[in-house]
Amino acid sequence: MGRKDASTVKLPVDQYRKQIGKQDYKKTKPILRAAKLKAEAKKTAIGIKEVGLVLAALLALLLAFYAFFYLRLSTDVDPHLEPDEN
Repeated sequence: MGRKDASTVKLPVDQYRKQIGKQDYKKTKPILRAAKLKAEAKKTAIGIKEVGLVLAALLALLLAFYAFFYLRLSTDVDPHLEPDEN
């Protein structure tokens, strides 16, 4: 029962946590909310790389489509066919 003084000594970790809590408490709610929204927006934003990859894929698809029809329709005309007289 003579050990009451030992219970009042706080660990350095508890002191550190208390100090950090005081620092966060000093900030106002709008500042905390703005920081949270900014971090969330940065996390979910679409990057330049993703946009570039989508545009490159669309361009490759368009070029493949064009090449297919160009090669398909650019066959030689049969010389035995009679040309139209119009």
